[in-house]
Amino acid sequence: MPNAYHHIGETWKDHEKTHGSAQWNRLIAWREGESFERVEKPLRLDRARALGYKAKQGIVVVRARVRRGGLNKVRPVQGRVPSKMGVNKITMRQNIQAIAEVRTAKHFPNLEVLNSYWVGEDGKNHYYEVILVDPFHPSIRSDKDLMWIATRPATNRVLRGKTSAGQKHRGLRYKGKGSEHTRPSVRQSGVRKKDTLLWKKQDQAVKNRLKRA
Repeated sequence: MPNAYHHIGETWKDHEKTHGSAQWNRLIAWREGESFERVEKPLRLDRARALGYKAKQGIVVVRARVRRGGLNKVRPVQGRVPSKMGVNKITMRQNIQAIAEVRTAKHFPNLEVLNSYWVGEDGKNHYYEVILVDPFHPSIRSDKDLMWIATRPATNRVLRGKTSAGQKHRGLRYKGKGSEHTRPSVRQSGVRKKDTLLWKKQDQAVKNRLKRA
């Protein structure tokens, strides 16, 4: 039997977005407000609970605003073929949600990012609610579900792409064929490939010297 969180999620999927609706008025207020605003309660309680939110001390919810679109590149002065200008269709390596998490973490340096979820967008910005945890709070250190975030390996986890949005732009959402070079990371996979080629060349050089001898 569906619980209350299921009904909240279904209501959010079909919520009204027309002129004068509650969501419409929210977006107007959010655009005029600060880029990072602490909220008392999450707007999407079902999503927040699914990502680890609990209504207890040591947990903070912040709404973050990030502009939409790709990067704005300066048009080069020297002549180029138009396709090589590199001005339009330049996108970031990180997705917008991961950028929102990183900026929120830098705005609240004493807290760790647990996760985040989308709450709205307008013509200029995306809005996300970011769940932050105080790793030094006694209620967090004594919580069996959240005590892991107080350990050393979880320090600055959002800066290393350990959240759900971070794993997405790192290509870790998929397994199997087509994702052979994404683990443990794209960079480390490339280093490993170069090392393997170097070892093969060295082995071949040793074999050639032995043949000559």
